[in-house]
Amino acid sequence: MWIIVALVVDFCLYLFAGQDIALDFLGGYLIELSLSVDNLFVFLSIFTSFGVQEQYRHRVLHYGIIGAAVLRLVFILLGVTIVSRFEWILYVFGVILVCNGGKMLYTREVKEKSIESSFGMRLVRRFIPITENFCGDCFFVLKEGKRGKKCRYATPLFAVLVVVELSDILFAIDSVPAVFSVTTDPVIVYTSNLLAILGLRQMYFGLEKLAKRFVYMKFGIAAVLIFTGIKLTVAMFDRTISTGASIGVILVALSASMAASLFATKKGSA
Repeated sequence: MWIIVALVVDFCLYLFAGQDIALDFLGGYLIELSLSVDNLFVFLSIFTSFGVQEQYRHRVLHYGIIGAAVLRLVFILLGVTIVSRFEWILYVFGVILVCNGGKMLYTREVKEKSIESSFGMRLVRRFIPITENFCGDCFFVLKEGKRGKKCRYATPLFAVLVVVELSDILFAIDSVPAVFSVTTDPVIVYTSNLLAILGLRQMYFGLEKLAKRFVYMKFGIAAVLIFTGIKLTVAMFDRTISTGASIGVILVALSASMAASLFATKKGSA
């Protein structure tokens, strides 16, 4: 549904704002959507490591996406302000994207970790006491404290939400500069980001069932990061890569990695 909404918005932009604006929106949306796939794999790893039951994941994703929408707005406004004053920062973003894309190619799978040792749990414990076990889908509960008074405790589910939000901040460091490779118009950047983010909850539960089959998706996502980084850095030498060509490269990278994943798992060779 959210993909259809994004395509309708893009068509309206084409009718009322012109082809260039529509291509910028589509390019930004595809970049954000492709990078969100990697984000979803991290969410799956977090839920699995923390032992979050499936019926409670809906609530975490719901509030996680709301938080992500707010945080992305802050990142984008800050980024646009910085870029408008220091245009050379785009070249720095480009180098960071290329490095992160290369790093992704050699990153191994996230190892399972206990809830107690997680950064999110330690961060929450600094500000509020936390229960030992999950309490349904509650983020906070009232429990009897040491002095017999009712105190508010956070639950491990709230710590999971904190970890999800922190992971999204890390992904925003990649995704927002990547969209800047297409356009620095804050309205286009944010709307393309927002529509991609809003579909994450539904996309997660579809991807969860097929996660084991997308074994090579990270290579496609890494290719997108490296390409957008190169697109930013070549501007330093007065070279430009058109938005249309960028969309084509992104689609080819994602389609190739997805096809390779499905073929490899079907044959049992992965």
